[in-house]
Amino acid sequence: MANILLVANLNCDRVLQLPAALHTGGRFYYQEQGIRLGGGGANTGIGLVWAEHCVQLVSQVGNDDKGDWLLKEAISHGVDCHQVQRHGGMTCEMLLMMAPDGERTILRPMRVPLTLPIMPDWKNIDVLYVNSSAEGLGQWTAEAMIDCLVVTQLAKDNRRRDAHVLITSESDFKGRCQQSPWLFARDIAGMQLQYFIVTDGGLGAKLYTPTGMIQVSARQAKVCDTTGAGDAYAAGLIHGLTKGDNIDTAMQEAAIWSTFSVASQTSIPGVGLKQYLQNEGTLGY
Repeated sequence: MANILLVANLNCDRVLQLPAALHTGGRFYYQEQGIRLGGGGANTGIGLVWAEHCVQLVSQVGNDDKGDWLLKEAISHGVDCHQVQRHGGMTCEMLLMMAPDGERTILRPMRVPLTLPIMPDWKNIDVLYVNSSAEGLGQWTAEAMIDCLVVTQLAKDNRRRDAHVLITSESDFKGRCQQSPWLFARDIAGMQLQYFIVTDGGLGAKLYTPTGMIQVSARQAKVCDTTGAGDAYAAGLIHGLTKGDNIDTAMQEAAIWSTFSVASQTSIPGVGLKQYLQNEGTLGY
């Protein structure tokens, strides 16, 4: 069991089911599917709790009924939320517009900026995972690198964020790199970067290192809902690395976690992942 600190969002996802994929100039009816727990804090954290890790979340929600509901839901899944802050505004909803093939378009409002709490004692943390735009994270990741494994998602801009492992998706990475992917990643994550991973859905993931690139295949899955697949991938990767797996094996584990995620009509990991972990990862994988 590892002590894992997540700096990530806790979201109230409102799902709108569409009859067809979005396109410019289209006009669509939708079916309201209600709200559900989501965001990287939940999508990543809950799977890690199921894998018997101790998960603390740094995030924030509004000081309202939706914020109360989000905290209650996350805590009920075993996520330690004592560092989740309450801001004075409303908890905003994320609009997930779901196409019939499981792909989604997300509309999100501007967030109240997250102010980080006092920096923890990194000697008590095994893994820091960052999927947030909070100001001051650069200092956190730089300090954490000394004592624990740091895994971060590539920010939407090219801000510096020290990491041992940097992760992004092909859609977020496309068009941003004017040099080799490894040099681009090292400029973002620093000289101690060990691995740069670019996921690409059913096409698998590319692993970049100082010595080159390898491709790790995806797992076959029936896609119901792609929401949270990248978060589940990051969780599976962290789980593998904390077990002592090499990076190739950890990426294979991440692909399994992502497969369970897309096969479930939820934002958080589906019960298939929980059953897989309860059976010590032996359900045909």
